[in-house]
Amino acid sequence: MSAAVLKIENLHVSVGGTPILKGVNLTIRQGEVHALMGPNGSGKSTLAYVLAGHPKYDVTEGTITLDGQDILELDPSERARLGMFLAFQYPVTIPGVKVADFLRHAVTNVRNPERKEGENLMPMREFRTELRETMNALNMDHDFARRYLNEGFSGGEKKRMEILQLAMLKPRFAFLDETDSGLDSDAVRVVSEGLAKLSGEHMGVLIITHHERLLEYNVPNFTHVMLAGRIVETGDAALAHELHEQGYAGVRERHPQIAAEEKVEQPVGAGA
Repeated sequence: MSAAVLKIENLHVSVGGTPILKGVNLTIRQGEVHALMGPNGSGKSTLAYVLAGHPKYDVTEGTITLDGQDILELDPSERARLGMFLAFQYPVTIPGVKVADFLRHAVTNVRNPERKEGENLMPMREFRTELRETMNALNMDHDFARRYLNEGFSGGEKKRMEILQLAMLKPRFAFLDETDSGLDSDAVRVVSEGLAKLSGEHMGVLIITHHERLLEYNVPNFTHVMLAGRIVETGDAALAHELHEQGYAGVRERHPQIAAEEKVEQPVGAGA
């Protein structure tokens, strides 16, 4: 079976009438690891939210296709059923909903896209066995599953919860929006190792990050640099190392016209 292909072509996106993305082109195949880097306000998080189907973002031009299927008219749940997953920079807290219950519903809906509301969930015994095995593989305490979703979680625990979701849902494409944000070195290592265990030929990964730490365990096949709403350069892991060491001054010098478009402020909610 050939690898699935996610293709973004000439994507233009606005928020509140203000252009954020200005012609993004990017192709990701299952089995590939892509890093997307860029300064604050360049549009990285906007791209992630548009891929996931956030209604706040207005696509004014361009296409996003998955194996040739236009996904722009699909809502987030439909995209999830196609195998798309977004790990948030700031995961939400849902008091009163246990991690295990949340995952059982999510797994059931993604694996059975034709399921109707009220129909049976994944059998409890089967789910518990899979959850236990998955948590063992990720070196996670089983008590974690009995807690309320992200309530009282540390930053590292919230990000590990995202990795657990990723492991259970087994998406074809995963987008990680600054998963390393706000984490100490030990937490970044744990999350990085978890992601490395899960990635492989079945999953295409887009890692949105400012730093190189997450990429130490997940070496990118491709590194992309975003500036003022455009991908201006693409290279391999060496480019990510260069950006980590030298910042974006060199990129701006190589692309002065695009750098001139950078704005000091983005609209509220526009993303990084």
